[in-house]
Amino acid sequence: MLARVTSCATQGIQGLFVEVEADLGAGLPTFSIVGLPDAAVRESRERVLAALRNCGYEFPARRITVNLAPAHVRKEGARFDLPIAVALLLASGQIPRGEALESGVFVGELALDGSLRGMRGMLAVLVAAKRERRGPVYIPRENMREARAIGGVAVRSLGSLKELRGDDAAETEAAVTRQIDERDAAPRSIPPDLSEVHGQTVARRALEIAAAGGHNILFVGPPGSGKTMLARRLPGILPPLSREEAVEVSTIHSVAGRLPPGAGLVQEPPFRSPHHTISDAGLVGGGRGPMPGEVSLAHKGVLFLDELPEFHRNAIESLRQPLEEGFISIARAGGATTFPAVFSLVAAMNPCPCGYRSHERRVCRCAPEAVARYWSKISGPILDRIDLILEVRALPVEDLFARDDGEASAAVRARIVEARALGHERSPGSSWNAHLSAADLDRVGALCPEGRALLERSAAAFAISARGLLRVRRVARSIADLVGSGPIRPAHLSEALQYRLPTGSGGEPG
Repeated sequence: MLARVTSCATQGIQGLFVEVEADLGAGLPTFSIVGLPDAAVRESRERVLAALRNCGYEFPARRITVNLAPAHVRKEGARFDLPIAVALLLASGQIPRGEALESGVFVGELALDGSLRGMRGMLAVLVAAKRERRGPVYIPRENMREARAIGGVAVRSLGSLKELRGDDAAETEAAVTRQIDERDAAPRSIPPDLSEVHGQTVARRALEIAAAGGHNILFVGPPGSGKTMLARRLPGILPPLSREEAVEVSTIHSVAGRLPPGAGLVQEPPFRSPHHTISDAGLVGGGRGPMPGEVSLAHKGVLFLDELPEFHRNAIESLRQPLEEGFISIARAGGATTFPAVFSLVAAMNPCPCGYRSHERRVCRCAPEAVARYWSKISGPILDRIDLILEVRALPVEDLFARDDGEASAAVRARIVEARALGHERSPGSSWNAHLSAADLDRVGALCPEGRALLERSAAAFAISARGLLRVRRVARSIADLVGSGPIRPAHLSEALQYRLPTGSGGEPG
């Protein structure tokens, strides 16, 4: 007796359909799982055995062989508990065969009492089912909000294996649907407002430009000058995610197990701030699976690296590919996995080891050699990939208690939404000027003779690389968009150059 059902694994953030075959043969009772399963999949035997018995089903006393195809793909996790149990019940005739079961997609972990537990990576499964018009998809009830957020795919929610006996599952799903409709949406975290930042006019302006074009930015300043305060207010001026972006970002967080239980789509750009002790794999992804790292969890949002020189050198250098190409490729013996990583890097660092170089009221005791060693921790290629570099100076005490609050985040956000809309009109599908190619810039931001001459003089005087000039033009495009200008004017280029030239010889602030 043989039965087949379909399940779904994840490779990166993509769903990969897996055929689960259960054969009940003659011979001594055994239970074997083949098809390159990992330890968690092999342990499904015990969970399925206990779940079937506790739900009133009979465990077939036959020679059981379960095959997970394709065999060359490694199967990981407990997501195959439910499809294995369903295949056994179909093969043994304990539940009737039907089109819904045999064409369905089953994903879920079983508890010993037969109840189903929520699974990470469910959004990747639902997106794959929607794309390939598979269904219905049978999922644990805890994942129902994710299913409703995706839409466009037939879904059946299950709380227990007992619901496979009849059509009770459809009624249960309708009840859960009504419950979700009546439940208040999960409260969104409100980022701190930009109006709380006193002074720092230039830094606020640079933050607005970075938000308008998705640019990378580096704040250099002494402790307490407001670098972290500025960085943490960037999410509050970013536009909300589009529907497609929200699905992609939520899928990454679902695969990584970072979506809260019962959560729907992530609606706001993510903000990730890892500690400087993070490993290379934790930052860019890796491990078994592999799993997405912080650069992918920050996709379409912000990655904030505070105290940049304190991060491991290898971790910083691993940012080269995602900063330049917008994705990270992790190669393993079994193949390569690609994760999207389009984010704005916001980094902060001190100007010297003690932090008080160029401070107006504190004395720096760092030797020039120590300052040079400190800056050498950040390589030239990494600095070359940062669009805006500026010095944040400590404010006088009297400015800290001034009541002249700056512009609120809502007003700044409105300008940024308009600026990004202009970018989207010019280049449908991408509103981030930070990722415009040289050919795109020639099309949407051709230089006038005065602007070209300005860049040529600046490149010769300050040894700006070809990549650096390209980034200056991208920043100038964002500056022009903020004022609604079609062409890029010399004034826009001049401002963009100011954010490119705050470092002197040796890398330390000049």
